Amino acid sequence: MKNSKTYDLVTIAIVAALYVILTVTPGLNAMSYGPVQFRISEMLNFTAFFNKKYIIAVTIGCMISNFLSFTWVDVIVGGLSTLVFLTLGVLLFDRFKNRYFFNGKLNQAFLYFAVFFSLSMFTIALELKVVAGAPFWITWLTMGLGEFASLLVGAFVMDHLGRRINLAR
Repeated sequence: MKNSKTYDLVTIAIVAALYVILTVTPGLNAMSYGPVQFRISEMLNFTAFFNKKYIIAVTIGCMISNFLSFTWVDVIVGGLSTLVFLTLGVLLFDRFKNRYFFNGKLNQAFLYFAVFFSLSMFTIALELKVVAGAPFWITWLTMGLGEFASLLVGAFVMDHLGRRINLAR
């Protein structure tokens, strides 16, 4: 079962669907879009540390969520940004995934990745500047802070969840 392509497709679809649900659900959608974002669904980025197949899952979820919100530009820019920076983040910080901070409570790779991915929000800030005329520096700051906050919360959630269920399959 572990090497089943059907199993892989189903788990990718589940993670992508979870991303969409956590982004567009009423109550969560109000803070998931615009120049100030707190997408709780971004915590699913950490699933890629357990298995690289989830890079595709999170990218698909991001693209569907962006399709439901803004423009095709957001689908392409947001999707490509997620794919590129999630892949780079996993490659850069994979070697740290067995190190822990806070008395064994938080994976070090998760912290490094949270900072890295927050800085990558320049792509979305640039997109919002071009498409909507938003000020670049303020937008990058607010996007980066929102991303960092959601990833920090997500780091604790996904680290604990990853210890209880086998996300590596």
